[in-house]
Amino acid sequence: MSMRKPIQAIARGVAAAVLSSVLLAQFDVAAAADEAANKATVQKAFDAWSSGTGSPYDLLADNVEWTITGNSAASKAYGSRDAFISEVIKPFNARMSVGLKPTIRNMYADGDTVIVFFDAAGTAKDGKPYMNTYAWFLDMQDGKIVNASAFFDSIAFNELWKLVPAE
Repeated sequence: MSMRKPIQAIARGVAAAVLSSVLLAQFDVAAAADEAANKATVQKAFDAWSSGTGSPYDLLADNVEWTITGNSAASKAYGSRDAFISEVIKPFNARMSVGLKPTIRNMYADGDTVIVFFDAAGTAKDGKPYMNTYAWFLDMQDGKIVNASAFFDSIAFNELWKLVPAE
């Protein structure tokens, strides 16, 4: 009885295992690079927001779905960049005399998702400070936010939202 066939089968199995390991390692490297790039893109947008030269909203895809969770006055899913900006961001900013300035507590990346945990503070038009803590889960594709879920203190938000924006 020849040992040649079992040895060939073992060799093919070992070769397949090695090839699978190499491909998985390459995939892990590519995924890590994508995570790092997504995280850097979001960090850059937050840096611009903090310095007053831009914002994370500059990264929104036209067809982004932005969901504000919870029970705030603005809680719902917004099916486009235009809907989110016109129904939330513009009315929010209209209630502020000094816009929000974010301070990131931590940022995480997992696959195409970047999670930003941050505080933001500004001054409302009535002179009162507005402070809130946020967690945003941002799904990225080609450097754009395509899906987002936002969590924050709805009580603080609703207090600001009650203010009638000045014309």
